[in-house]
Amino acid sequence: MSLLAVRGVHTFYGLSEALRGVSLEVQHGRICCLLGRNGMGKSTLLRTIMGLTPCREGEITFDGTRIETLKPDAVFNLGIGYVPQGRHMFPYLTVEENLRLGLRNKADRRPDVFGELFELFPILAERLRQKAGTLSGGQQQMLAIARALAGRPRLLLVDEPTEGIQPSIVDRILQLLAQLNKDDGLTILLVEQNMELALSVAADFYVMQKGMVVEGGTVELMDRHKIIQKYLVV
Repeated sequence: MSLLAVRGVHTFYGLSEALRGVSLEVQHGRICCLLGRNGMGKSTLLRTIMGLTPCREGEITFDGTRIETLKPDAVFNLGIGYVPQGRHMFPYLTVEENLRLGLRNKADRRPDVFGELFELFPILAERLRQKAGTLSGGQQQMLAIARALAGRPRLLLVDEPTEGIQPSIVDRILQLLAQLNKDDGLTILLVEQNMELALSVAADFYVMQKGMVVEGGTVELMDRHKIIQKYLVV
């Protein structure tokens, strides 16, 4: 059963067509990875799902609700969280202030409002009053994921979470995504250039090339050599 369905989606930047009839489905309770070289439309697809980049044509359905015409705040309120590429922290706000921006109820002042997040990310509890811009790259990525989780999403869109991060933190982030999926049933659409890293946690996959989905299926039945040689070798 699909939680997210994208059907025939076209997106433009000016006169340039970035997505050319993209169709895919993300099954409820599974991790799906989206693979492809730089510039193939992966990030644009996530932005289009979130309503940040307008969908010119096609349908996007989340749990039976059409969302392709909704504004980003309405998409968020339906239960879709988003961790953008590059993290996009508010550097002059504290860790706590950044986390509060992820709450659906911004006025929630309960002392334990971030209790579950601090169990997942103890370092954030230690740095609660610290400006986000002074955190390390890995800590900022943890903050970006925690901020998205603060809204208690049912679907998490994660764009290149391992980019520019030291290997030990990369392992921690991927383990965390797998844990959230296994323990909480969180559905995840993961964009990741490193195929082996992505496939270590994903159950399903799609490959994008030139704004189109060109391959897809279950990781278990994936022909990795074919995918690498045909779509991922630069």
